[in-house]
Amino acid sequence: MPDVADTFAAYADGRDGARFTDWLRARSEPDWTAAVDGRFVRELGEDTMDADVFRRYLEQDYAFVETLTGTFGHALGEAPSMAAKGRLADFLGTLTSEENDYFERSFGALDGNPEADPDATTRAFIDLLERAGREGGYAETLAVLVPAEWVYETWATGIDDPRPERFYLDEWIELHANSAFVDFVGWLRAELDREGAAASPRRQRRLDRLFRRTVELERAFFAAAYD
Repeated sequence: MPDVADTFAAYADGRDGARFTDWLRARSEPDWTAAVDGRFVRELGEDTMDADVFRRYLEQDYAFVETLTGTFGHALGEAPSMAAKGRLADFLGTLTSEENDYFERSFGALDGNPEADPDATTRAFIDLLERAGREGGYAETLAVLVPAEWVYETWATGIDDPRPERFYLDEWIELHANSAFVDFVGWLRAELDREGAAASPRRQRRLDRLFRRTVELERAFFAAAYD
């Protein structure tokens, strides 16, 4: 980990408008940079990815999506306002419609298995999300959802044109680079900024651990597709 303050209070000292999520992201290095600018992301953007690698990746992502959807549902139940519940409900609709349609078409093109068993990394990810929801509240759930979505928004918006010709690569980028998703990730960050800044130092340490573990698993998730 780089030389980043152990507490948010120390990090924020002397910084105007310091954001809790910026502190968490800085604390998650070097895994953050490896996740958003690693081999998988580069090959995806350059349209050089082996189709079998991407098939294995999508199979594991699909095995993970049901738990992710459930975690968003838990966040919706814990959300402190109707406005927040509405934003989360809208995103749940995207996960269960547009994104699910993408998976079905991509599995057809790649001869993928939508019922593939989760590998060790996926099981660890599933366990993390379930524990965050089971053992914590809204802030803990956000601490795993924010990095899970923010990592994707970061790498996807960093890919320049021209986009890959294969639809399953191009559309995977677009699903995470479009303005609606970018706005949603910004909203998620603002929610965690508020909740985290108001949390006790002990709870902030818990949120930090959850965030860093999520980023660590995102990095491993991309790498696992090559195994």
